Amino acid sequence: MSDHRMIGERRVGPGAPVYVIAEIGINHNGDLNLALQMIAAAAAAGCDAVKFQKRTPELCVPADQRDILRETPWGIMTYLEYRYRVEFGADEYDAIDANCRALGIDWFASPWDEPSVEFLEAYSPVTYKVASASITDMGLLGALRSTGRPIIMSTGMSTAEEIGSAVSALDRDKLLLAHSTSTYPCKPEELNLRMIHTLAELYGVPVGYSGHETGLSTTVAAVAMGACFVERHITLDRSMWGTDQAASVEVGGLNRLVRDIRVVEAAMGDGVKRVYDSELPSRSKLRRS
Repeated sequence: MSDHRMIGERRVGPGAPVYVIAEIGINHNGDLNLALQMIAAAAAAGCDAVKFQKRTPELCVPADQRDILRETPWGIMTYLEYRYRVEFGADEYDAIDANCRALGIDWFASPWDEPSVEFLEAYSPVTYKVASASITDMGLLGALRSTGRPIIMSTGMSTAEEIGSAVSALDRDKLLLAHSTSTYPCKPEELNLRMIHTLAELYGVPVGYSGHETGLSTTVAAVAMGACFVERHITLDRSMWGTDQAASVEVGGLNRLVRDIRVVEAAMGDGVKRVYDSELPSRSKLRRS
């Protein structure tokens, strides 16, 4: 089994450049124009991909939550009505697909149900993402495996046993795992970045990091610890309405994050000790013998 995977044109795995994913999710609040602005920002920052979430609301919203009333920017509506209000359909995804192609950035999504897999297949996505909430959904995992595409699976809110069962249900040769803690936002002491090493040793697949913390330093640290890909939620304004906004990175932060990831990559080196030419003047000046 290779320790690398191809996501679109990109080789992802140890030693390859970190694959940077800007998770738009539902931070667009059902507004295509906001989504296109975030895609443009991600492309300008040097991200490799943007990610969305695709749901069939009547399948994904539990029956006991459908009629719960919720205050939204569009007035008071039931939770099911709200889920439909923020969900993109074919017209929006056609525009997203065309826009990403024009900008040269990959896009994909986390499908939350089997009809959403069928919907997304029409776009031949470079990969699929299994959200942490979905890793016990064996029907969904089976539908994703049957596409034959690479699959990134997040491991937040999951026990070791649940992760193991999900890995067994998927094709390990097509699998990448994302260490994650599903708290929004997440405290540093609950990030548990050493799990990146644990997952890599257990499963022998490329392991990345999906972060929900505030700040950037711990995500950059994940890269130094060997994360092969990184995903962070992005937004145009963290004060916007929506459950994920507070744990998201604004455009300026996204630019700094990609910059710092590339600096750390360059700084990692190969672990072979050498004397650099740039050191020779200091060596001749400061060494006594």
